Amino acid sequence: MLNINEIKEIIPHRYPMLLIDRVVEMDIEDKMFVKGYKNVSANEAYFQGHYPQEPIMPGVLQIEALAQAGAVAILSMEKYKGKTPLFAGTNKVRFKNKVVPGDKLDLYCEIIKIKGPIGVGKGIASVDGKTVCEAEILFAIG
Repeated sequence: MLNINEIKEIIPHRYPMLLIDRVVEMDIEDKMFVKGYKNVSANEAYFQGHYPQEPIMPGVLQIEALAQAGAVAILSMEKYKGKTPLFAGTNKVRFKNKVVPGDKLDLYCEIIKIKGPIGVGKGIASVDGKTVCEAEILFAIG
């Protein structure tokens, strides 16, 4: 549905912090959600130090990838286009499995509440159909 260049037209993130490669499904009218993915490459800079002998994608970057999926949904709405998405917090964060080089990290973020510039999203990241991370993401639009 959206390729990397189209995503870059919506959210302000750029390499190395752009953590969503493609959006495969999005609804900003009814349920307000995005489904997308990040292809986790062995060449990601963070693998040099986390950990060289057994590279694992840092959990905070998994949360960031989910937040970026949510940002695509929100910033696709006419009233928020061109704004900057800001983290306001996280709740109910759980890491259930490792994400390693070669994985396709599937991202799902549903905006469950939004009032003015403040909102909450529920994110689930998975690899091969198994949940690796889930979180409630609080955000502000600046």
